[in-house]
Amino acid sequence: MPEFVARLRVPAPASLLFDWHERPGAFERLTPPWQPVALEHADGIRPGDRAVIRLGYGPASIRWTAEHRAYSDACRRGDGACQFTDIQTSGPFAAWRHTHWMIEQGPDASLLEDDVAYTLPLAPLSSAVAGWVARSQIERMFAYRHRVTREDVTRHAQAIGGGVESMTVAITGSSGLIGSALAAFLTGGGHKVVRLVRDRAEAARDWGPQQKAVYWNVADGEIDQAALAEAAPDAVVHLAGEPVFGLAYTTEKKRAVWESRTKGTQLLSRALAALPTPPRVLVSASASGIYGDRGAEPLTEASDLGDGFLADVCRAWEASTAEAEAAGIRVTHARVGLVLSPAGGLLGPLLPATLAGLGGWPGDGTAYWPWIALDDVVYALAWLLRPDAPGETAGAVNLSAPEPAQARAFMKTLGATVRRPVVLRAPSRLVRALGGEAAEELALKSARMLPERLLASGFRFAYPALASALGHELGHAPPPEEPAAPPELA
Repeated sequence: MPEFVARLRVPAPASLLFDWHERPGAFERLTPPWQPVALEHADGIRPGDRAVIRLGYGPASIRWTAEHRAYSDACRRGDGACQFTDIQTSGPFAAWRHTHWMIEQGPDASLLEDDVAYTLPLAPLSSAVAGWVARSQIERMFAYRHRVTREDVTRHAQAIGGGVESMTVAITGSSGLIGSALAAFLTGGGHKVVRLVRDRAEAARDWGPQQKAVYWNVADGEIDQAALAEAAPDAVVHLAGEPVFGLAYTTEKKRAVWESRTKGTQLLSRALAALPTPPRVLVSASASGIYGDRGAEPLTEASDLGDGFLADVCRAWEASTAEAEAAGIRVTHARVGLVLSPAGGLLGPLLPATLAGLGGWPGDGTAYWPWIALDDVVYALAWLLRPDAPGETAGAVNLSAPEPAQARAFMKTLGATVRRPVVLRAPSRLVRALGGEAAEELALKSARMLPERLLASGFRFAYPALASALGHELGHAPPPEEPAAPPELA
């Protein structure tokens, strides 16, 4: 039976590393975004607990069921290593056993070891034909998992060291690209998440001890004020809104974009202001589009605002938090750049064409794109929720990488990451003819946005360079350096 072992040193105690794996959210954080994976059921990681996931799309998808067979939390008591093991009971492999070890390496460091033994279906014939493919995919997956593990656990450990206690955080848009990743990160850190959802049945279902839901409906101006008061959030992250990517800007589309942001923000701000104990902070999403088309001009939070539809939307969007601010809630307007993830955001329309060898840049390729890796958006939003530095993070905060890239350079880097040529250019007139105002706003406008206030507050980017961000999100980055095996596991 082939065996795969990957080791990772983490600057956090083994008990914290083990806690992170045991909490809800860890599975979602560890799932590579390029893989079509959906979690159908999960009990936990104790013996007899089961996890059921679905791989693939539609009729071609496969259900993978794993059962946990071994468990030790000795590292929580300081007298040994923690470990748990899951065994495939049905799924794509003929056999699969994955043992997770968390071993103390001093008071503030630990070693994670993933030990996987597997057999391909129809082995040994399949091993000879496709063994190297399976091995490379497993290596790619665990390289991604270890990068996320180290960053997530390190940031949670630093938050604990900085005196940040468990928070209750309400999130709108929690099923979206950013919201789902943020909810998973927060629950992995031991925080409680309150999801504002538009379905009464979803609001009523049991979400487990670390999560609950509150009903709201922007179109009807409804929110369950009593349930929100009972949840008593310490902080709120407002992400809900009609997507701006992918569709032409018809009159109806523009109205939906405008109203979903302004009406939703006003409804939420009014409800928070009326709570018996309002939250201390509201982080309300805005966007880089607020700066308009500014060429190569460096844009910080102190820069003038721009012109155009998206700039007008963002200006009205930010103004819609007035009632929350009047109630004494610290309000941060997170001006989010172009998010990088194969699951959506900027890469949603760009990646398929690039993989097909049809990648290219719009116009002359000199427009600046204020990109940011999805994981850095999550880390930045969590950073803005900190209770210890309200003066640093109130008002507008740009959420984009320190080095915005011009469109041509961005596409060349994307092509190099996925090993495809990028030589095509779409003239501006063609882009406008095909996409109209939406293409003008999203593809041709230039915003050289810089995260001045975020950096000044002490925030550290995990992926500040475009090549490393794309490599991480698309699974083409090298794995973290592997430490030697400890004597007890050698």
